[in-house]
Amino acid sequence: MFGRAPKKSDSTRYYEILGVSKNASQDDLKKAYKKAAIKNHPDKGGDPEKAFVIDLGLDFLEILSCVGLERACGGVRRGMGDLCFSFGNSRGSSRGRRQRRGEDVVHPLKVSLEDLYLGTSKKLSLSRNVICSKCTGKGSKSGASMKCAGCQGTGMKVSIRHLGPSMIQQMQHPCNECKGTGETINDRDRCPQCKGEKVVQEKKVLEVIVEKGMQNGQKITFPGEADEAPDTITGDIVFVLQQKEHPKFRRKGEDLFVEHTLSLTEALCGFQFVLTHLDGRQLLIKSNPGEVVKPDSYKAINDEGMPMYQRPFMKGKLYIHFTVEFPDSLNPDQVKALEAVLPAKPSSQLTDMELDECEETTLHDVNMEEETRRKQQQQAQEAYDEDDDMPGGAQRVQCAQQ
Repeated sequence: MFGRAPKKSDSTRYYEILGVSKNASQDDLKKAYKKAAIKNHPDKGGDPEKAFVIDLGLDFLEILSCVGLERACGGVRRGMGDLCFSFGNSRGSSRGRRQRRGEDVVHPLKVSLEDLYLGTSKKLSLSRNVICSKCTGKGSKSGASMKCAGCQGTGMKVSIRHLGPSMIQQMQHPCNECKGTGETINDRDRCPQCKGEKVVQEKKVLEVIVEKGMQNGQKITFPGEADEAPDTITGDIVFVLQQKEHPKFRRKGEDLFVEHTLSLTEALCGFQFVLTHLDGRQLLIKSNPGEVVKPDSYKAINDEGMPMYQRPFMKGKLYIHFTVEFPDSLNPDQVKALEAVLPAKPSSQLTDMELDECEETTLHDVNMEEETRRKQQQQAQEAYDEDDDMPGGAQRVQCAQQ
């Protein structure tokens, strides 16, 4: 927002660009604007300065048609973006004037799975800009400011990029001399507290409440606690939860998952073990009498998962994924003992005649990842060899070597 009343010379320049008198009617102004816009368009090699003024949009025609530009009020809105030029009293409000909103400040906040299960609070010290109390955000002792000479008070500069023959690109960016404010302050008149910056740094401690059941990536917002700036609606400070990986538990929504390995004896004859939960409770996990646990199977415990967000007395499930560890080998006595108690093997039902008609084979251990990689390499080599065997293949190789 720029609060300066354009000088009389500015208004005269606007009328000169359009090629009309100050007494022109609204219809005449609109017609002249359309002609000037086409004539001064950068793509047609027009005057960049005139194109910038015309690019302010049709709204400024209403200002030109008022009795004297100095008495005009209201916002001139650019054709693109949200930049709003405000003509009128530099410190007073003007019709159509809009405050821009400051940017939000986003901070990641690392939390453990225990923090999300139990809930916690964390106090964080942050630095931010606040309006200078000594000059109330004016930047000067007297409250006066001057129009920036670098951007003529607009706060923006236009640069031209040549993209090629008869092709240029017009770009607009904030003025680096006034940092987009459109005004400068005399060195002798600068506020001794903020040095003309209009803001000073302040340290503030925020207490972030992490509620039970919150999710990874969930946001906790502190409205209006970001950096302050004159004529700007202060943005928010936003904390984004980032859950650290847990060595035992894995979370999926409101459920928890844990891996547990059983020996073959435990899988067949029963098991029990103690699981320490996220809140420190000791859970006794055991199988039912006579139950056999198969490899890659799951068991669930109700109401031992994650608490539900804003409904902490309700919880999801705790799933246990069982892996069964088999012995590497068995001695003959162990084999006989197992055969005596386990169901008969299907292969033992074959007759001697059927066995004589079969060809005996040998099983080998296989690493499937290495096996897949080997096959891929083999296929790539075969494809390369086929390419060399094609007519003209040798010629292509020879050309590549040259």
